[in-house]
Amino acid sequence: MTKEELIRYVAERFSTDPEYPWDDESFIFRHSANRKWFAVAMRVPYTRLGIEREGLADIVDVKCSPLLMGAYRGLPGILPGYHMNKEHWLTIRLDGSAEEGVIRELFELSFDLTNRTPKRRRPPGGEKI
Repeated sequence: MTKEELIRYVAERFSTDPEYPWDDESFIFRHSANRKWFAVAMRVPYTRLGIEREGLADIVDVKCSPLLMGAYRGLPGILPGYHMNKEHWLTIRLDGSAEEGVIRELFELSFDLTNRTPKRRRPPGGEKI
């Protein structure tokens, strides 16, 4: 899946368009209700990913359950989260090395994991604030 295909998929599946908070290359996908990110895409040197190869890689980071990390990290095109908490985020290479079905699974998981709205805290007296 390419970056352009990913943008189309997310728009169709999650009704979300990318936001470009830093530059024209990097973008995020976030929930409209709680504003939490469920993915961040960027272009980084392959060497930053531990890959001895010239040039830049298009990648996207998605949230993942720590219980599933090991299963996904062993798949082609899936790496520990780049520039994110490696216990909760995975990096997907968007160069054709990751299977499209796996990318879709990971986006579903990330969307669900980040879709929770914060609960209102109660002060010691028990009343909602």
